[in-house]
Amino acid sequence: MRWTPLIVRNLLLGCRTFGEIRQGLPGISKTLLSQRLSLLEHYGILERRPNPNGRGSLYELTPAGKELKAVTNALGVWGSQWLDLAPPHFDAGIVLWGLCKTVPADDLPAGRSVIRFNLRDGPHRRFWLLLERPRAEVCAKPPGFDEDVVVETTQQWLTRWYVGEISLASAMREGLINVRGPRPLVRKLASWGGLGRLDPQPA
Repeated sequence: MRWTPLIVRNLLLGCRTFGEIRQGLPGISKTLLSQRLSLLEHYGILERRPNPNGRGSLYELTPAGKELKAVTNALGVWGSQWLDLAPPHFDAGIVLWGLCKTVPADDLPAGRSVIRFNLRDGPHRRFWLLLERPRAEVCAKPPGFDEDVVVETTQQWLTRWYVGEISLASAMREGLINVRGPRPLVRKLASWGGLGRLDPQPA
């Protein structure tokens, strides 16, 4: 049942379609994801209903499924205490996907902004974040708008910043992450460091 907690996590993050859920699960096949979703539906963890746009289905956690948030948080706390980040965890695409899912809509810039990420390693060396309320979106190709901020780093330090192991200011001072752009947007980006913490903090 390797993938099941991650599927629940993605649903808790707001994923609703098959494609959205799979995007946050690199390596899972369509067949296996379909099987896991059917199993969760069978046990009353999620509900499936037709997508109003006529394509595919929408998935939503039931009340029982939503109560698994405490379980996923507990797994996160355990992982932060006992598991160290290692190269398999350094995936810029997944980090930026997670960032898009965890940045609150009201914390996005008032106008459209684009951040380009240049990676010094990994199979895919460039990503773009399109920030436009009500949501952020990660793009593997240029979104077609002017770029406001450019970030240069490695997958490792992007991940360590996202999970809160290092602040953007410290990473910039040490030359681990380089950022160019207007100061207000850089400060906004800096404030998102730590959104990927594995040990959720009390409200």
